[in-house]
Amino acid sequence: MNAAVSEATRSPGSPGKTNLQRLYVMRNLAVAAQLGAIIVARELYRIHLPLDPLLQIIGGLAVINVLTWLRLQSARDCGEREFLFQLLLDIGALTAVLYFTGGATNPFVGLFLLPLTIAATVLRPYYTWLLAGITVLAYTWLMTHFVPMPPSLGAAATGFDPMVTGMWLRFVINSALIAYFVVGMAETLRQRERTLAQAREETLRNERLVALGMLSAGAAHELGTPLATLATLTGELRRRYKGAEYEELQESLGLMRGQIDRCKEALGEISASAGGQQAQAGHVVPVRGYLLDTLEQWTLMRPGVSVKPRLAGPEAQPRILTERTLSQAIITMLNNAADASPQAVELNAEWDDQHLILEVCDRGAGLAPAASATVGQSPFSTKEQGLGLGLYLAHAAIKRVGGQVSLLDRPGGGTCARVELPLNRLSAT
Repeated sequence: MNAAVSEATRSPGSPGKTNLQRLYVMRNLAVAAQLGAIIVARELYRIHLPLDPLLQIIGGLAVINVLTWLRLQSARDCGEREFLFQLLLDIGALTAVLYFTGGATNPFVGLFLLPLTIAATVLRPYYTWLLAGITVLAYTWLMTHFVPMPPSLGAAATGFDPMVTGMWLRFVINSALIAYFVVGMAETLRQRERTLAQAREETLRNERLVALGMLSAGAAHELGTPLATLATLTGELRRRYKGAEYEELQESLGLMRGQIDRCKEALGEISASAGGQQAQAGHVVPVRGYLLDTLEQWTLMRPGVSVKPRLAGPEAQPRILTERTLSQAIITMLNNAADASPQAVELNAEWDDQHLILEVCDRGAGLAPAASATVGQSPFSTKEQGLGLGLYLAHAAIKRVGGQVSLLDRPGGGTCARVELPLNRLSAT
């Protein structure tokens, strides 16, 4: 689970980097707003502000944002200390701007609450209190150290008090930016919770598969002796009851011996793959040949079932490594379809150079609502004596090679199990 969670938190869309992206956007807005405020103050209210230091401060903030943009292009995530440093840069720039525009008497002094609100949302309490202390110190310092705001020469002509207008504008900016950042942060937290929940589910699923693997290896060992006994008895019966009058019995015993041999073969594969190794033949075949070989194996197990294969793809077929666990997954879905409608099983496959789409369809009673919700999540069966392991293990085998399984209601009645596989994971190259 730690590995899954670590991978999730270090991805390009990790919370730290996402928050830094939002801060980058907010800083761009802050630069534009400060330039706009200077223009309004000079042109509308005719307040002669010290342009040179203000433009230098705003220009420095723009340079910082360019460097932040370059930082965002890297794959490395943004830690709490780096984010704290970014907020400190914003507080420093705001303090410098306020110093040249009236200090604590400037109505925009309330913007100090914005980085503090962001810190309380994103950072741990220690860093938040540290930032709060620095903000209080900056505000206190501005009460006695500042360049007085020049008088407004156009306030009477406009009919608006610059102080009241500034307080209103400060409220609008604070409201908009806090809503933007906090709402985005809340979505980031929800996304992180979803990612962690998926990682936990993946870990539980893997643990369950390991437990099933251990149980299946033990069952293979325990069933070996009874199957050997049945094979011996079947052979004795075939030798004892010969002749034309026992032809039907001989046919049944032959079918029984074939099924016993198939069981012994399956148990041998389980024993060979114990410990989590892949049970695969390892040879390379065209994708069409692989599907036909798998279908042939299944028809030997279910000789009385009718199946209609439809295979379509380019003549230049991709070649893949035969994967025994994937073959078993396909056989499991064919068995489920045969149990639902023995005379109406369809196997449809389409492929190109990159993907294989496989559908196993039946004309049974249709899809149970609980099946689609629990496919691949836990063992589930609608059969009276079913254990529910077949589709669960098939889903795990398909997902291990990068595929996806979905169960769909079939028009006209029945169910289709749809498998989407990336052929690059099964490619011989």
